[in-house]
Amino acid sequence: MKQQGKLFYQQSVDDVMQQMKADPKGLTDQQVAQRQKQFGDNRLQAKRRTTLIEKFIAQFKDLMIIILIVAAIIAGVAGEHVDAAIIIAVVILNAVFGVFQEAKAENAIDSLKEMSAPMATVLRNGREATIKSEEIVPGDIVLLEAGDVVPADIRLIEANTLKIEEAALTGESVPVNKQVDPILDSELPLGDRKNLGFMNSHVTSGRGTGVVIGTGMKTEVGKIAHMLNTTEEATTPLQENLNKLGKVLTVLILVIAVIVFAVGMWRGQESLLNMLLTAISLAVAAIPEGLPAIVTVTLAIGTQQMARHRALIRKLQAVETLGSTDIIASDKTGTLTQNKMTVEKVYLNGQLADANQVDLSLADKLPQLMILNNDTKFLKEGLGGDPTETALVSFYLNQKLPVKTFIDQHQRLAEIPFDSERKLMSTYNQMPDHQIVMTMKGAPDQLLARTNRILDNGQVREMTAADKQKIGEVNHQLATQALRVLAFAYRPVDQVPTELTSEAQEHDMIFTGLIGMIDPERPEVAQAVAEAKTAGIKSIMITGDHQDTAQAIAKRLGILDRDEQVQDTVISGAQLDELSDSQFEDRVGKISVYARVAPEHKVRIVNAWQKKGKVVAMTGDGVNDAPALKAADIGVGMGITGTEVSKEASDMVLADDNFATIVTAVKAGRKVFANIQKSLQYLLSANLGEVLTLFVMTMLGWEILAPVQILWINLVTDTFPAIALGVEPAEPGIMKRKPRGRTSNFLSGGVMTNILYQGFFEGAITLAVYAFAIMNPVHSSTALVHADALTMAYATLGLIQLFHAFNSKTIHQSIFKVGLFKNKFFNWALIASALLLVLTIMVPGFNAMFHVTKLALSQWLVILIGGLMIVVITEVVKYGQRHFLHEQ
Repeated sequence: MKQQGKLFYQQSVDDVMQQMKADPKGLTDQQVAQRQKQFGDNRLQAKRRTTLIEKFIAQFKDLMIIILIVAAIIAGVAGEHVDAAIIIAVVILNAVFGVFQEAKAENAIDSLKEMSAPMATVLRNGREATIKSEEIVPGDIVLLEAGDVVPADIRLIEANTLKIEEAALTGESVPVNKQVDPILDSELPLGDRKNLGFMNSHVTSGRGTGVVIGTGMKTEVGKIAHMLNTTEEATTPLQENLNKLGKVLTVLILVIAVIVFAVGMWRGQESLLNMLLTAISLAVAAIPEGLPAIVTVTLAIGTQQMARHRALIRKLQAVETLGSTDIIASDKTGTLTQNKMTVEKVYLNGQLADANQVDLSLADKLPQLMILNNDTKFLKEGLGGDPTETALVSFYLNQKLPVKTFIDQHQRLAEIPFDSERKLMSTYNQMPDHQIVMTMKGAPDQLLARTNRILDNGQVREMTAADKQKIGEVNHQLATQALRVLAFAYRPVDQVPTELTSEAQEHDMIFTGLIGMIDPERPEVAQAVAEAKTAGIKSIMITGDHQDTAQAIAKRLGILDRDEQVQDTVISGAQLDELSDSQFEDRVGKISVYARVAPEHKVRIVNAWQKKGKVVAMTGDGVNDAPALKAADIGVGMGITGTEVSKEASDMVLADDNFATIVTAVKAGRKVFANIQKSLQYLLSANLGEVLTLFVMTMLGWEILAPVQILWINLVTDTFPAIALGVEPAEPGIMKRKPRGRTSNFLSGGVMTNILYQGFFEGAITLAVYAFAIMNPVHSSTALVHADALTMAYATLGLIQLFHAFNSKTIHQSIFKVGLFKNKFFNWALIASALLLVLTIMVPGFNAMFHVTKLALSQWLVILIGGLMIVVITEVVKYGQRHFLHEQ
């Protein structure tokens, strides 16, 4: 990439051609074959996609799943085949859920991949040839024209008014005017290397020729792809929470099982096998084996709901992670803005006004100049060419004016092309009255230097010093608002001159007006930023654009307050480089806008926030966003304008590129977390009740519930209601709460306290029903009395969990405020669970399998009263919590 210490953009064309062993007539077939063997195909290295089998196996890496598998093996060895079969069924069901959702998400992403490898025009064997871009090799001579995709990194050797749009790589929203001459400056950012063309950028206008200096992974895009492959993916808060919970439950399970086993053996009342089965029963009771499936199903439902809002989830955990987001770091171009230049201000006849308030027709001189001094092409799919020029045409097309007819009627006779030094373009057009008009557009300072008259309300007069001063002030005013300013002038001529040079012709022009243009913000983004701020989420703009442009857009969007001082809140990439990591970490909390940044800056920004314990979401669509998308807690890619590299690095892809969809996703994520928290409270309190019941029964020497009874309760009464809790509607005010961040977990916010007291009362009520049945028998046989008591305890423990599901619809509020029966799925889930529980007692064929007896009506009444007691107790405690915590 260097010669004698010089980078390619610093070298002359001859030096680059010599270094690349290139020929102006192109490589020969033999040279191409040799270089293809040496350098390989011109394509990025793609990561191998996991197979369905690998996805399925990966589902069993979860700690709680491993514990369940061990418990199933022990149960099978001990002869409890029904228990083992049910445990394995739950484990496999969970794995199938996970594989199905991941495969479904990948298929959704695949549907967005509509960009096939573009073709390229090169010189081979002295002739032009059209080949696949992947067949290009270093040293090839590439020919470019408007509409082409640059197929590899090239050093330009010819550039005729060539402009290339590089927003996906550099973040610069305006196409770059390319040149051929060497640039001697060192350490230039990519956007300023104007004699280079970069792979996957787009030619908007002009023509050019370049020699290939890098292909595949040796291109600038390839460097970013390498960064992606070496960037570690962040662990999501959901994964961290579940891992911590799994470790805690493992310790509890082992302690309880060991204590029960040791006490039973010490007392000598049970055999080794019976005590082993008892320990297994406690383990089964303690493990919420439905939790992984519940989490998966809840997240899957969340992804389906978000897909209806055009947000495609690639990883299930991304749904919940969004809900805990503290920071949204967003690329500007195409994400916060429309990536489409638009006329916003017009200065005409000494007055500055909003463009939509100016009444102009094609009979007016300014519209004529804007349309005639323009290289926009009218294509079947729309307008083609430089975004600045297409915006000028679109401004009048949107007013239903016959622009194309006007252009056809005013033939261009000649032109003095635009170049980046003088920053002007002039054309000669034939007017209907046989006159010829010379038109000029360009940078205001350059154009004013070539004008001596001004068009004022239809009359041409001499330009005064006051005129120039006012035009300069307006130009400065628009520039400070981050608008790109173009000036327009004209001069009638008798004929097209023979000497078409700037020095000979661009003088004595008549100033007509100024146009202020900008890549406007998306209309829905300002409200989305405001909603995020209300939710306690800080929005950050990261862009390759200039600082003034970024600052102005940020104020329009509300990322910066209108009157906010920018010294501490806006920073450039160069200023960021001057800060050490510790200095940057001290300042990062105040900075809201980053301008002129490189990909490595974005990763550094994400990492700095993560070191502060914040959950960071990164949105973007360009190749330059991809490393930060992967490093962030959640990467949000753009499905329409996004590059394939950025989509692959993302956890979520917005199919409509709508920034407001992110706010919807955050709300969905918060709802998912809240619902998982409700399900977790429900499951753990129910399992704690089961553990206490079995533990006390064992300690008192009572007969205990059979493992199959415990597992049936867990599978039927836990799973369906817990899934139903996962689809509860969002509680009011969910987007007015502060972000949870990394320090929060599923057991915070009073959930752990609720689990303890609710589990205690569930166990206590079950034991009370058992004791009541022993003391108030309906049979004279001791064996039947104990059998009835166990059956009543089994039924109570099942029904009490179903009633407790109503309590879990809200953590602290009364269930009578949130609505008992609004969730139809929840209602049907409880009915189905109750029927499956009751049928094991009522249907004769199940009695032996589940070790139960038929019960009398009076015994069912006791069970029903016991189940309802948990609702009464929980409502009383919730009232006390709200009163104590002053929650309304």
